[in-house]
Amino acid sequence: MAYRRTPAVQRRLDELRARLIDAAIAQVAENGYAGCSVASVAAAAGVGTGTVYRHFESKSELFAEVFRIVCGREVQAMVEIGEMARATDGRAVDAVVASVCAFADRALRTPTLAHALLVEPVDQTIDTERLAFRASFRDTLSVAIDAAADAGEIPHQNSEFTAACIVGAIGEALVTPLARSSRDHETPDPTTLTTDITTFTLRALGSTDAQHTRGHQSGSAAGGLRRG
Repeated sequence: MAYRRTPAVQRRLDELRARLIDAAIAQVAENGYAGCSVASVAAAAGVGTGTVYRHFESKSELFAEVFRIVCGREVQAMVEIGEMARATDGRAVDAVVASVCAFADRALRTPTLAHALLVEPVDQTIDTERLAFRASFRDTLSVAIDAAADAGEIPHQNSEFTAACIVGAIGEALVTPLARSSRDHETPDPTTLTTDITTFTLRALGSTDAQHTRGHQSGSAAGGLRRG
């Protein structure tokens, strides 16, 4: 007869797995992907290395889960911030700009974690999660772009293509400041870059409404990339 875990046992296992993931996220946020090891995660979680391997077969599997969770939280945060911006200003285009600015702002507030998520060399398994994150970010923006076009705020366009270009451009714009901040352990001031990103995004969307170049500092209220 096969052993069946009781709800209490399963709950303890789930709690331990969650603790390991939280420890791994904290390690990436502090040391980047290359600076993390299974042993360091185990030590941070207060367990033996063998315990980690009972939950994850390899470092790649553990950190793929880390990337999946953190990136999922970031996409959700961008959706929520975009919805708040539209609710506040009443314009769909504000949701696009707020989401993009929030992404950049949150990344700059936790540069080591963001650098790991976006550009640091990683295993193929983890890179798959990175590509999935970019696709989710693109799709989120695409929906908001279509809403803005339907509202007559910007020209109708291939929203998926525009969104992909914005995601790629913002990611590239963040590479140098994130790498520098990750190396020097300094948190940059996101104000100037956020303003430039606002202008770029509105131009990419084809917006001619000059009043919206005032900038959207939505990300500043959202904090950095969530660690837990």
